[in-house]
Amino acid sequence: MNSPKTEHNTFLKGPRGEWYLLVQAGLFLLLAFGPRSCRGEAAWGAPYGWISSVGGGILLVAGFMLGATGAVNLGKNLTPLPAPRENATLIMAGAYRIVRHPIYSGILFMAFGWGLWLQSWLTIGYALMLFAFFDIKSRREERWLEEKFPEYAAYRKRVRKLVPFIY
Repeated sequence: MNSPKTEHNTFLKGPRGEWYLLVQAGLFLLLAFGPRSCRGEAAWGAPYGWISSVGGGILLVAGFMLGATGAVNLGKNLTPLPAPRENATLIMAGAYRIVRHPIYSGILFMAFGWGLWLQSWLTIGYALMLFAFFDIKSRREERWLEEKFPEYAAYRKRVRKLVPFIY
C-alpha cells in the first residue's frame, strides 16, 4: 500500500499529466482575482476604452461558444487531463474542424476578452501566460494523441492548434 506521501508525489508526477491541472488552476485564479493594474498606470482613454470593452465582450462570447462546442463535440472523451482516455475516439468534426484544441482556444479567447473588457494590461499579460501554458500542455497532449491515433499526424498538418486558421 502506498503511503500518503507517495500518493501525493504520484499525483504531481502522474502518468496522465495531472500536474498540468495545478498550474492551470493557478493561472485561472490569477486571471480571475489577480491584480489588475500597476501603480501609476494610466487608464485607457477614449475611444480605446470603449473599443476595448466591445472587443472584449465579443471575445468573451465567441470564446464561450467555441469552448462549449468543443466540450460537447468531445462527449464521453472529455477529460481535464492531457492524456486521452483509454477508450477514447479521435474527434475531428464540429469545432475540431477549425482548431485542434477548441476548449483551450475558447478559454484563451475568454481570457483575452476579459483583459480587454477590464482594460487591464496585467490581465492581458496573464492571458499571454495562459497561452504559453496551453501551448506547452497541448504539445504533450498531441504526443499522446499521435501514439494512440495514427491518423492524428495528418489531422495535425491540416488543422491549426490554438488559434483557428492562424496558429
